[in-house]
Amino acid sequence: MIALACTVRGCGAELAPSAAGLACPRGHAFDRARSGYVNLLQPHDRRSLDAGDSREAVSARRRLFASGLYAPWIEELGRALADAGVERGARTLDVGCGEGSILAALAERFELDAAGLDRSVHAVEAAARAHPSIAWIVANGDRRLPVRDGALDLVLSITARRSPNEFARVLRPGGRLLLAVPGADDLAELRAAAMGSATDLAIHDPFAEFDTEFERSEARVFTHRVEVLAEQRADLLIATYRGARGREERVLAEGGARTVTLSWRVAVLVRSRRA
Repeated sequence: MIALACTVRGCGAELAPSAAGLACPRGHAFDRARSGYVNLLQPHDRRSLDAGDSREAVSARRRLFASGLYAPWIEELGRALADAGVERGARTLDVGCGEGSILAALAERFELDAAGLDRSVHAVEAAARAHPSIAWIVANGDRRLPVRDGALDLVLSITARRSPNEFARVLRPGGRLLLAVPGADDLAELRAAAMGSATDLAIHDPFAEFDTEFERSEARVFTHRVEVLAEQRADLLIATYRGARGREERVLAEGGARTVTLSWRVAVLVRSRRA
């Protein structure tokens, strides 16, 4: 298990498994939910009582992964990690893990010592029920990650929020960071139909903010065109661009299958060994 840190304000001691969940040497305890996850959120970390992805968005993503729509995408992520030299058994944290399908697939391929973190209870609960062999955590990754300094070999941030300083803190020197963001033409067809335009998403280098603490190892653009049915188009809109969610009826009304572009920019960065 990766070295998690207590989230009680002013503590930060290492958490260890307990009969009920996790506990630190100072007596702070966090119970494990029936579905298997542990909630490390503190009151000062809660921006909302129902933060993160909704139950509807989580269910939509689960259906898309189950359909095999994202299988080429997961294969490409695995290839990027292999090309970057990620070792089997790497201590790994997926920040913004969602419902867990990507981490579960990569953890199986590389035999990772893995944990997934997300602020959405709905997402983490779904992940824990589907993949009980992985540690799942509810926490706010926008601030301080509940991980000890230098405790990780690999961090994943896949279409999720990014924190260069925190990622650098929790990775050991030489550790890897996998970043993935939507490509310029990701879901361009659906965005154009639902929102009236398909604005280019690649307005700047999304990885430039990491250049101080990291060195680039692998970088690529992955584009895949697929035929999707009406129900899959609805799920894609619900699960991705929030601006489109109120207008999916306009897309669904067209009916039938449609070719849709799935596109991502992927980079694997290496934590600098500089002092």
